[in-house]
Amino acid sequence: MSARNISPSRLRRGAATLTLAAFLAAPTTVHAAPSSSAHRPSTPAAACALPGKTGWTDEGHDTDRVQFQPTTGTRRVLTLFVDFPDAHATGSTEEYAAQLAPAADWMRTASYGRTRLALTSLHRWVRMPAASDTYGFERGLTFEAHEKYVRDAITAADPYTDFSRYDMVYVVPTKAASAISFSPTYLYDPTTSGVTADGARLKWAVTFGQDMWRWGPKVAAHETGHTFGLPDLYSFTGDTHQYVGGWDVMGNIAGPAPQYLGWHSWKLGWTRDTQVACLAAPGRRTVRLTPVERRGGTKIAVLRTGETTAYVAESRRAEGNDGDACSTGILLYKVDSASPTGEGPVRVMNGNPTATPPTGCTGLDLAAYTPGQTFTDPDSGVRIDVLAGGRRGDVVRLSMS
Repeated sequence: MSARNISPSRLRRGAATLTLAAFLAAPTTVHAAPSSSAHRPSTPAAACALPGKTGWTDEGHDTDRVQFQPTTGTRRVLTLFVDFPDAHATGSTEEYAAQLAPAADWMRTASYGRTRLALTSLHRWVRMPAASDTYGFERGLTFEAHEKYVRDAITAADPYTDFSRYDMVYVVPTKAASAISFSPTYLYDPTTSGVTADGARLKWAVTFGQDMWRWGPKVAAHETGHTFGLPDLYSFTGDTHQYVGGWDVMGNIAGPAPQYLGWHSWKLGWTRDTQVACLAAPGRRTVRLTPVERRGGTKIAVLRTGETTAYVAESRRAEGNDGDACSTGILLYKVDSASPTGEGPVRVMNGNPTATPPTGCTGLDLAAYTPGQTFTDPDSGVRIDVLAGGRRGDVVRLSMS
């Protein structure tokens, strides 16, 4: 699994711990005909956008675009290949570049073409000034140690390239450097840090570890997601994938349906406000959802339940980045923008809790709801009925009392 993004604020000041208690209601059956009419006037999507409360990567829509990089357009990425005095590289850098290259197509597909990773490789090995086991990856990497690693890589490569041409850096170590084991994201501290080269301040980097050979190019999608402001959806304690299973690359990188959640797509600006159906007050509305794997249509239906909480329904299909999905239909999940990264800011509601997962799937990977099922949360007065499904998508009825 991927490493956590290294936060200077978390390391220097600590972080408040807020626990999200998700109501996991068992599905029941509802018999209702599809309807295209809403029972209340449309609510602007902005009424369902939640504020971030953690001061770091979270599910809020008010992401700090000084600390986190823009999420649309072309992001220019320079890939550096590094070796060490104690771990010399052998062979070409081409194999390493090829391992990450598919990340560009993956991101373009995930973003409906609204984000493009322009990957450029500096095809030479640059020697780091310190031994691989001195950078702290094996002893609990600190922000300061991580920034030193990034700075050393950029300084070593500076004679061979112009860093002012790039928005972020990927640093890839030789396979011989086993001490560089995992792949954390570097996010600069706007007040105190950053690495300067060629007159430019390098603010964002992904430093890959040996786990890139296990996770493949999707580790780049996960870690780059952190530079956009997305939190980790896997759990830092207990069962690693207890919250979302394999439904988003920010959770289980190797999951069967890793397309970014529709909520994330909206947060990142890939899904427009006009593609969001919002219910932010007591009432009812019926929504036809187009699968998140496809362009166009209404992508998510949101029921706002509090200052920082909401339920989200989206349609999922086994296509595109989700070609190996273990279940299809309506994915329901609860979002809490006050819950920190790694502590369940998103929790999927399981529509099939008694199903036995086949090989390659977990119980939560079978969570999609199908027509005739309903979800209720009596505490918030929320009810979501799945009325119909088919080739074009799904129809849900949102109710809140």
